[in-house]
Amino acid sequence: MPPELGIPQTLQIADLSVDLDWKAHRSAGIIGLGTALPRRRVANDELTGALGLADGWIERRTGISERRYAGPGERVSDLAVQAGRAALQDAGIAAAEIDMVLVATLAGDQITPGPSPIVAHELGAVHAAAVDIGAACTGTIAALALGTGWIESGRAENVLVVGAEILSRFIDMQDRRTAHLFGDGAGAIVLSASAAGRIGPILLESDGSAAEMIRATRERGLLEMEGHETFLRAVHQLHVCTVRAIRAAALSIADIDLFVFHQANSRILGAVADRLGVSRGRVFDAISHTGNTSAASVPLALAQARESGVLQPGMRIVLGAVGAGLTWGSTVVEWGR
Repeated sequence: MPPELGIPQTLQIADLSVDLDWKAHRSAGIIGLGTALPRRRVANDELTGALGLADGWIERRTGISERRYAGPGERVSDLAVQAGRAALQDAGIAAAEIDMVLVATLAGDQITPGPSPIVAHELGAVHAAAVDIGAACTGTIAALALGTGWIESGRAENVLVVGAEILSRFIDMQDRRTAHLFGDGAGAIVLSASAAGRIGPILLESDGSAAEMIRATRERGLLEMEGHETFLRAVHQLHVCTVRAIRAAALSIADIDLFVFHQANSRILGAVADRLGVSRGRVFDAISHTGNTSAASVPLALAQARESGVLQPGMRIVLGAVGAGLTWGSTVVEWGR
């Protein structure tokens, strides 16, 4: 890792008090994935001229070649329903079998109600609890923690987790630092007590003193980000929480086959791979055609990893994200499908 990143070259992480018998308990695993992307593709050449950027600059700096933008009448709940329906079909279960619907988003269609009860209704999850998760880019990891906890405690058999965003409506097209970064989309995950695989310990943390790094105020209504500082914190926190999640699962980095992180920037993904001491090929990079989709990015990347054949049954994978707040989290997943 280059020293100019300002990240410690050695990392001391306190020993954790871990229940090493977590595998003996009732567990939750992933049995279905689904995605939804708006039709409109926005290539870099549509943005470079307006932003005064050189050809090729966006892709070199971020790894993004295009992103999707929702149409004028498209809603976050619409994308969430599409992704949720695809995930249920993939899982082979009916919506009526879902006990809880969790929708993670920072771009709700309205102040209230949130999208989760609308999504549950549209899908036909008539008996499901409905909860909105507002942890920004960490939203899907937070939703996995809540859904997994409900299943492990016996309160639920099946939980639907959806990350859905329409960020294109909150982009400052005059801001050369951020206008090219964000895209729209949704990804969904079905959790079940009957899964062949399992989700291990989930670590979630926050630091509200860094809340101003990524923000969108009600007054301005546009995304703002301190790019360099966010880069440094994202690399550091993804590294730390990944190591801690692996240790909490009583594993080592060598035991992990694939790392699927929040897709914010290819340079972040590469830097985290270097800090972990793993090849960059083990850190899945799916940002090229979607951009940063916030809460949707982890399930979108997970689905793409499976579709491309990179994710195979029996693998151990790490899911992780850092988002506004600041918030961050990670978990180890045994992929059973």
